[in-house]
Amino acid sequence: MGPIELEAAFRALGEHYGATVTSIVGEVLLAQNFPLVHTVGRASVSAPRLLEMRWGEKGHPRVTLVGKGVCFDTGGLDIKGAANMALMKKDMGGAANVMGLALMIMDAGLKVDLQVLVPAVENSISGNAFRPGDIYRSRKGITVQIDNTDAEGRLVLADALAYADENPPDLMVDMSTLTGAARVALGTELAPYFTDDEALAGKLMDAGRAEGDPMWRLPLWMGYDKDIRSRAADITNSPSGGMAGAITAALFLKRFVTATRSWVHFDIYGWVAAEKPQAPVGGEAFAIRALYRTIRDMAAK
Repeated sequence: MGPIELEAAFRALGEHYGATVTSIVGEVLLAQNFPLVHTVGRASVSAPRLLEMRWGEKGHPRVTLVGKGVCFDTGGLDIKGAANMALMKKDMGGAANVMGLALMIMDAGLKVDLQVLVPAVENSISGNAFRPGDIYRSRKGITVQIDNTDAEGRLVLADALAYADENPPDLMVDMSTLTGAARVALGTELAPYFTDDEALAGKLMDAGRAEGDPMWRLPLWMGYDKDIRSRAADITNSPSGGMAGAITAALFLKRFVTATRSWVHFDIYGWVAAEKPQAPVGGEAFAIRALYRTIRDMAAK
């Protein structure tokens, strides 16, 4: 499923529920100031795009869902090894999960004003692929040095989050298959999440327990913020040393969410590696049952 096919599925979902769906494709991304989405996806024969869905009524609680839609990740010029590339069709698992959550919200008719954003790209290799050492100015104006082209998910999310933050929702959720460090910390079954909103953190933990949808909060530890700084740009997309990789990735994203008061970032696995009684091998929902319960309760107030 490349960016074109992901857009088709996104449009079909929106049309089924009467949502408004738009897309910004290819060079138009530059004209409309989504430079990082364009940068990551420009080497693919399938043009990069930003997908947006709007559903619900104005005046209801505003909820924005952002999902990483890297449809295949070669690693770019910092190419992955063959074993690590084998599952990279699942690197759009964040997009798949927010689309699943959007389906649940729309199908239940929750009283929310819903926005769904999916930057859909392939991180491919060609003569115009972005390079280690490049520096790009993001939508928010923050400059980013590329120290590893395989740390691309945070780049496409950065522009999408900055766009959503320009009209701050009551709740912003982003989901992505972002770091191997999250898997090292919590394995493949437990969804780590990051938020500074203490009330939201508690509601999510309660919802996770109630739904049997396991998750665990990791810290947005500002002591590590210095690690994402760059001498040549404002920040780097790949801090040296490799320590606390899930946290530094979350702190990178936090730079692009400055106006929204309630934001949560999920770094999910999005895959079942061995068959379970309730799930075959393949793509899997992570944390969206707990998120649905949280949003349902929010809409009922």
